[in-house]
Amino acid sequence: MLIQATLGFAQLHRLELPKAAYDLLSAMMEVQRPGGEVNASQAELRARVGLSKNRTSIAMNQLVERHVVLRPENRYRSYFIHPYFAGYSSVEEMEEALREATAAIQAGELAAPGVPAPQRHLSAVPTRRSA
Repeated sequence: MLIQATLGFAQLHRLELPKAAYDLLSAMMEVQRPGGEVNASQAELRARVGLSKNRTSIAMNQLVERHVVLRPENRYRSYFIHPYFAGYSSVEEMEEALREATAAIQAGELAAPGVPAPQRHLSAVPTRRSA
């Protein structure tokens, strides 16, 4: 059994995640390795929670946009749960990972979990009328 940090979970409600994203994150937590590595395809995760292919893709994008899940480049079927939400083998391992993650966030090397900025659509921008 892995030890979960309460640091991230206490703030999870602020990320405005829909139910499908919570469900997907829960499935990822079930199969994670210590430190938050998840070696599972979206199809495997989808089967665990009963989501459609499209809904799983949207939910994964929401988790990635909010930096709850990190997607390493050039690695197939591999994700990392942000250190604030990951599970660890021991309290010492968790405390060290959280210290390192906090320092990396402060140095700009790791994104902090958060709600993405709203995107403006061109239709929302008023047009100028020339006289």
